[in-house]
Amino acid sequence: MSETAEKAVQDFRRRDARDKLLGRTRYTIDRGAAGMLHAALLRSDVPSGRIARLDVSAAARMPGVRAVVTHEDAPGRAGLGIADHPLFATDVVRYCGEPIAAVAAESEAEARAALAAITVDIEPLPAVLDMGASLAEDAPLVHPGWQGYEVLTQGGARGGNVAWEASVDRGDVDAAFARSDVTVVESSFRVGRQNHLSLEPRAVVANYEDGRYHIETSTQVPWTVRNTTATLLGVPASAIRVTVPPVGGGFGLKFDCALEPFAALLARKSGRTVRLVNSREEEMLTCLFRENAEIRIRSAVAPDGSIAGREAVVLMDCGAYGGEQVFLTTMTAHTLGGNYRLGAVRIVSRAVYTNTAPNGAFRACNGVYNTFALERHTDEIAAAIGMAPEAFRFKNVIGDGDLGATGQVFEGDVLAPMLEKMAALRAKDPSPQLTDGRLSGRATTVGTWFVFTGPSAATVNMNADGSATLVTSGVEIGSGSMMQALPQIVAATLGLTPDKVVVRAADTDAAGYDVGVGGGRTTVSLGAASRTAAIEVRTKLLKVASDMLEAAAEDLVIADGRIEIAGAKGSGATIAEVASHGQMRFGPLSGTGSFAAAGTPAMAGCCAGHFIEALDIPVFAVHDCDVAVDPLTGHVEVLAYRVVQDVGRALNPSAIFGQIQGGVVQGLGYALHEEADVGPDGHIRQKSFETYRVPLAGDVVPVAIELHEGAPSIGPLGTKGAGEVPILNVGATVACAVANATGKTVSELPLTPPRVLALLIDEAQAPVFPHIRDRHADNLTAPGR
Repeated sequence: MSETAEKAVQDFRRRDARDKLLGRTRYTIDRGAAGMLHAALLRSDVPSGRIARLDVSAAARMPGVRAVVTHEDAPGRAGLGIADHPLFATDVVRYCGEPIAAVAAESEAEARAALAAITVDIEPLPAVLDMGASLAEDAPLVHPGWQGYEVLTQGGARGGNVAWEASVDRGDVDAAFARSDVTVVESSFRVGRQNHLSLEPRAVVANYEDGRYHIETSTQVPWTVRNTTATLLGVPASAIRVTVPPVGGGFGLKFDCALEPFAALLARKSGRTVRLVNSREEEMLTCLFRENAEIRIRSAVAPDGSIAGREAVVLMDCGAYGGEQVFLTTMTAHTLGGNYRLGAVRIVSRAVYTNTAPNGAFRACNGVYNTFALERHTDEIAAAIGMAPEAFRFKNVIGDGDLGATGQVFEGDVLAPMLEKMAALRAKDPSPQLTDGRLSGRATTVGTWFVFTGPSAATVNMNADGSATLVTSGVEIGSGSMMQALPQIVAATLGLTPDKVVVRAADTDAAGYDVGVGGGRTTVSLGAASRTAAIEVRTKLLKVASDMLEAAAEDLVIADGRIEIAGAKGSGATIAEVASHGQMRFGPLSGTGSFAAAGTPAMAGCCAGHFIEALDIPVFAVHDCDVAVDPLTGHVEVLAYRVVQDVGRALNPSAIFGQIQGGVVQGLGYALHEEADVGPDGHIRQKSFETYRVPLAGDVVPVAIELHEGAPSIGPLGTKGAGEVPILNVGATVACAVANATGKTVSELPLTPPRVLALLIDEAQAPVFPHIRDRHADNLTAPGR
């Protein structure tokens, strides 16, 4: 470990912890001022229909109303990959909850009264509420004019109700399955939608002054908000400033532009500051869920237990608009093809339009359900060939020099040593013995995820008092990276303690471009940019100190708040003295840094429609758990949970432990309780905390954790993102343990008591998803497009 890395590693407490614990932190939802207007949205109550009449004149005359806006005020379209999403419904509505108009009034009650005065006549149109209906022959198109949409990223196949297709085809898959000596194993899986349920709903405060918009918002992506709002409003991006107060939870929910353009429009039209906050019901109905999906995997396994070939089709419900799902189709190849060595592989992932609320990013995105599907499929392979599941995994996990699905060459043996560490961890914490009639089961799973890199920028300003200010577009969403990892990296570089580094809140007028906080990228991308900026400041400090001390810069050391001549303790000056002298003599001491994706190569010609063809920073996880299944009630209790996680370099072990514990609990919700489903009227059925079951305090299981360090990483000081991957394996691990406990085929999440009882009662369990089996059978038997 380098000297800087050694100095950076410590259990440093978050600066924001005390105020958050005492309830003093002011989130966006808490922002209010005299004279502020309150906004509300008129939303569609039908999933599909043509707008025959829209009249807002009566609403504009209602008491307290100061502005009303509709699609005529924002005719643009935006999107990721495809510009298919208008701000307001125009000629048609495509899902229950789609905005039709927005009102700003002196009070929220007056704004909502004005919504009731709007006349809107909608002629119902046929709706497709699930992927089976959407992909059926002669299904009505959610976007009849899809061919005319601007394609922002080239390469993805589109057509009908398929918004985007990403595929990978490497090696001779047909030959692998045609071999006479292989065992062919085929599995199908289904998962429902998951709600982020962040305690702070999406909220925004906007004003328009001096020809510019200022947007304060609860977001993970200030620059996306800036650029998307500009596109939808038809103004230059430079006309918009975005600042971000503390964010009350994100998990991917706020990795998109949401309410901000509505508030900005109303602020411009009214000439007043406007506040817009989703009600809890609005948040529940339109929260950009983790998408429901259907997965089919087929593998050809050689007599020695190696995987000669694999093919898969994944259908992802993107809802009424492409959104993040267009991008997330990319991740399927890496999750279904990244755990194990594959001789040949063909994977197709499709984002499918339906007349339902749009889905979006959620912690570890589609990796959570693809890992569930792959690890259940892996257990089924082991059973089919008569090999122990752990032995099969140890034999086949990807290692140094192996090819990933897209032809990327992986570096380092990581998963095999992690499996060994898990075996040792389990030996310290053996499975409990049940004597109460419940069925017991245990399982170990592996998972591959990655750090989403992308561009970031940072500036470090050295202050005359010996402190430093870090300016980035990064956002603190609860992981602690902005409050712990980044100050630790900067402080270690500058010879300071982390409490001497102040991190400025995100402001697009003050900081350079950043993709956003998500995908485990904060410590890596913003950390690398911050370290580069700090190194520049360090170089300038040493030059100033060199003049002050009449010694060569290379003979100086910087540590513990001082700059001294090497080997002569007490010979130098404090950093504050050097910084003050430097400012007076040469001007401000500052540095800038940037970071972008490394561009790890994939195999030429085997990928189509991928936004990321290879992983700059793969991250691995091994999970293990014990469960008890009550055969009378179907209730599943997790008795013990263990995690070995690849972290590259752990700068703050206690913070990582917290992220792992929280990620496991959130994953247990997905595995056992959480599911949002669409009713026959197109509405999400779960509209409140009363109807959407999340883990409670009594559901929390202490997690036994071991961190695996030393795996290759381009992150600063060898770090990897640690906040996203803890949820990756949880659904898979619980499902495999329940299958082992019951001896039944587990093919669907969540494992609610009724679903588990159905497993125990129903012997004919094999799921059949006809729209995968029939309509897309060609993808499992012929080369992809």
